[in-house]
Amino acid sequence: MSVPAGLRPASATAAPAPIPEAAPGVRRAVDWRIRFAVLGLIWGFSFLFIKVGTEAFAPLQVTLGRMVFGTVVLVAALLVKRDRLPRGRRTWLHLTVAALLLNALPFSLFAYSELTIPSTLAGICNATTPLWSMVVSVVALSEDKPTRQRFAGVGLGFVGVLTVLGAWQGFSGQDPAGTAMALIAAASYAVGWAYVRRTLAGSGHSNLALSSSQLLLGTVQLALVTPFFTSVPTSFPILSVLSVVALGALGTGIAFLLQYGLVAEKGPTIGAMVTYLIPVVATAAGVLLLHERLGWNEPVGAAVVLAGAALTQLRPRRSRPAAATTQP
Repeated sequence: MSVPAGLRPASATAAPAPIPEAAPGVRRAVDWRIRFAVLGLIWGFSFLFIKVGTEAFAPLQVTLGRMVFGTVVLVAALLVKRDRLPRGRRTWLHLTVAALLLNALPFSLFAYSELTIPSTLAGICNATTPLWSMVVSVVALSEDKPTRQRFAGVGLGFVGVLTVLGAWQGFSGQDPAGTAMALIAAASYAVGWAYVRRTLAGSGHSNLALSSSQLLLGTVQLALVTPFFTSVPTSFPILSVLSVVALGALGTGIAFLLQYGLVAEKGPTIGAMVTYLIPVVATAAGVLLLHERLGWNEPVGAAVVLAGAALTQLRPRRSRPAAATTQP
């Protein structure tokens, strides 16, 4: 899942600029429910695309390709809207850190994790981002006050994680290192959200400009690192190539534009609800298309994780609603 600086991801990563409330006058050619479903499908299938991509390419190469194609889509949208990239060294320095925490690091960790764990498990681990976000926001963001309900949500969510992993029977045969990388990737989204809220909120730049710049910087970071840890691929299987293109253009570029439109039209609460669709789609895609094995504990644990995430996102009536975008 893509995590632009300009919008909180569906997995509860957040925004450097105020997220607009629903705009009554905004109307789209395609009904918002259809766009909502398409967004959930795109982000849910991202874990399948990662798995297929890593069958032929090194994880860093998959991530670099993802960043390149995602950047192309957002920069094209920036040009169409005649928007401008941010100015100021300070803004670009903060975006460099955001690119690492919200894109280069978590995208790479998910790609490495799927070398040893199923895409279904990676998708479920991604759903823990709201839990990490609540923990990080309490520590780093003074305006987010802890409540018993939110702490209960975190506790319930991590009980769900243990259920998914089959902790009572030694991780149910899953690779602990791969699972840890997927969970750290989800936590990185949360840390990145807190960082951009503290450093880029109210910067005056559009969400599209910030996100395009962030992806561009993340692409540069990976382009500098990848040659030192990988060799040139010897073959380019069509399915793996198409998976990387789809992962970037759809899962990192188009998905951002879809979600931004949803938030602008229907408000951040609707935008955030796609969180609950992503692991369902990721699991269905992994089982039906990749023939991954699914134990009873994984869907049950995923449901508990999502219930805990929902508790952490509820706010008192007087508080503003949680904003929308995590990716994987």
